[in-house]
Amino acid sequence: MPFQKYGTRQRSLSALATLGAGLMVLGGIAPAAAAQDIRSQQWYLKDMQADGMWKVSKGKGVTVAVIDSGVKASLPELRGRVLQGTDASNSPTNPHDDETGHGTTMAALIAGTGDGGGIQGLAPESKILPIKAVVDGKTDAADPLLARAIRYAVDHGARVLNISLGAEGTSAAYFAKSQSAVKYASNKGALIFAATGNSGDKNNFPEYPSSLPGVVGVGAINREGKAAGFSTHGDQVGLVAIGDEIPKHCGDNVCTSRGTSQATAITSASAALIWSKHPEWTNNQVLRVMMQTAAKPKTGDIPSSYVGYGSVRPRKVLIDGEGDPGPANTNPLLAREGATKPQPSESASQPAEDGSQPASDKQAAEKPAGEAKASDDGGNSTLWVALGAGVVVVAGAAVAFTVVRRRGGTMARP
Repeated sequence: MPFQKYGTRQRSLSALATLGAGLMVLGGIAPAAAAQDIRSQQWYLKDMQADGMWKVSKGKGVTVAVIDSGVKASLPELRGRVLQGTDASNSPTNPHDDETGHGTTMAALIAGTGDGGGIQGLAPESKILPIKAVVDGKTDAADPLLARAIRYAVDHGARVLNISLGAEGTSAAYFAKSQSAVKYASNKGALIFAATGNSGDKNNFPEYPSSLPGVVGVGAINREGKAAGFSTHGDQVGLVAIGDEIPKHCGDNVCTSRGTSQATAITSASAALIWSKHPEWTNNQVLRVMMQTAAKPKTGDIPSSYVGYGSVRPRKVLIDGEGDPGPANTNPLLAREGATKPQPSESASQPAEDGSQPASDKQAAEKPAGEAKASDDGGNSTLWVALGAGVVVVAGAAVAFTVVRRRGGTMARP
């Protein structure tokens, strides 16, 4: 089964040919900006009140594993932030090589320092453990490769695992080894966040590992706080974060990108901030307060098929002191803590609590992750893999990322 990366709406044929049937990444890239620094365009940091949160926590002491296409440690904003890591494949290469740039972007969104006009991460004092997980279609299959990556991450000190990739499928049966690894990670005290996918406006097939029990599936919302149309939805959505209009490197230019890959990175960074402030909390307690303090839709079921338990708001924990960590050994997601059923008479068209209009289940949370206005077989083993860079427009030139499809248990990259 191939993996897809969730961070790009268009995909590069040459990149996928090199990586084979790899990981799927969700997300997209839109019109490029001039050669100005990226930090000045990271609007969501202001909306999330990042400066205020950084007075309390910057993620120090927390290692985040980025299971992806590799991480380019020499990027100015990532110098000193990236550990050695590994390539979990059967034909390993240097985990600090990143042919697509996807893993590097995810790492920077989490732990970037902003140096050299680069990306400012939400948890700039956290450490990145790069774990390359690219399926070549010959020696690796998605399930064992992902399982090895997860186990390596936990055994090498990662408390947060960021998986901005996935494989489309119709049954968790194809991911038995991965499911075992997820259980292992949970028992070891780690949190796993995985992108749900970017096919919400297409086939909306479930993705793995985001659909595995014990994994927090992360969907995307847009700048208006509504569920992004591309964001894959369903019971697997646990939380959402901003996943639209996210600036990134595009050679010497700056592009804007979108995808559940980016939303997952922001969610992982949020967990790192909270865990750094409260190192005594367990994985279940960190997740519980994230669920409790998430911005929720005013009407509709909780969890919602589109936004799960809501959009992440770490400032509610770090600045406002909200959230009850509760039981240390109960997974709040599996226990469906906070789940509700609305009255039949409730209208999905009522305004949200803050007066904005995204009140339907599909249109999501009270505010985006950044609280944008100031304040996520039929016996068929075929999976789609996409490398997530999305639609990129630089100087008028569009770079398309073509999806590679394979049969017989390989992983795909989004």
